[in-house]
Amino acid sequence: MRWLPIIAALAVFLSPLPGHAHEVRPAYLDLSEDRPGEFSVLWKTPMAGTMRLALDPAFSGVVEVLAPVVSRPTGDAAVQTWRLRTDRLRGQTLRISGLESTLTDVLVRVSFADGSTWVERLTPQRSDALIPVRPSAWSVAGTYLGLGVEHILTGVDHLLFVLALLLLTTGTWRLVKTVTAFTVAHSITLCLAILGIVHVPSKPIEAVIALSIVFVAAEILHAREGKAGLAARMPWIMAFTFGLLHGFGFAGALSEVGLPEGQIPVALLFFNLGVETGQMLFIAGVLAVAAGRDGSGSHGRAGRNCCRPTR
Repeated sequence: MRWLPIIAALAVFLSPLPGHAHEVRPAYLDLSEDRPGEFSVLWKTPMAGTMRLALDPAFSGVVEVLAPVVSRPTGDAAVQTWRLRTDRLRGQTLRISGLESTLTDVLVRVSFADGSTWVERLTPQRSDALIPVRPSAWSVAGTYLGLGVEHILTGVDHLLFVLALLLLTTGTWRLVKTVTAFTVAHSITLCLAILGIVHVPSKPIEAVIALSIVFVAAEILHAREGKAGLAARMPWIMAFTFGLLHGFGFAGALSEVGLPEGQIPVALLFFNLGVETGQMLFIAGVLAVAAGRDGSGSHGRAGRNCCRPTR
């Protein structure tokens, strides 16, 4: 029962606030150069009810809009498309107006006609960035590493499943095998889905991921009652099986963001590393809280024993 306060605290922490649920989702700006100096623009922003967030891209140089902006809602986001022309986009500063007063991030991807791609992540703390003359693989790596960490730490379903694995697993070696199995499994399906080798609809995957959490919770209750099933005896098997499904969930999130042409392996590798980094941070946090509770409990019992009168 010592885990119950931890579960309750994490449930409150992981539950998004209703007023900010829409703002947490990132915006996305894509510019693709299909003719020298001419770009097709796609601007996707989260919506709060029927209104989109008041975010707009702005450039430091001269930019000419070639066609009217076309807007359409797509579920919980607003998508705008248009075309622009500029003498030189490289070297300009891109700023997202209004970003500093929100809670969301903006992923920017610029694809040039020569095959190079620039990817950047803008935040409320840093709402502008210089479009470099020569984009580097390191900038792509840093951007997608951060996206991976953010995705796992804001993915309540994935974190609840990892938490359930921790509750179900006893012993350091069993925990290492279980976490490794989950990592290997979702890495496999993430790569297969992103590379287009396997196609799975997102809605059934989301439903099965939710069921995986329910299943593991039931296994935890059975184990507490002394009716340990296969999942409790060999949790790494269950972790691998459901990890394959969670990998498709990670792939769905990454596909919404997109991958930079010419640097797909770098982006995919560092997104996956970001997911693993976030997962390890979460596990370390849970274990630290559990260790702290055990330590305070033992001190409390020792204190009560030392103050008990002798006979």
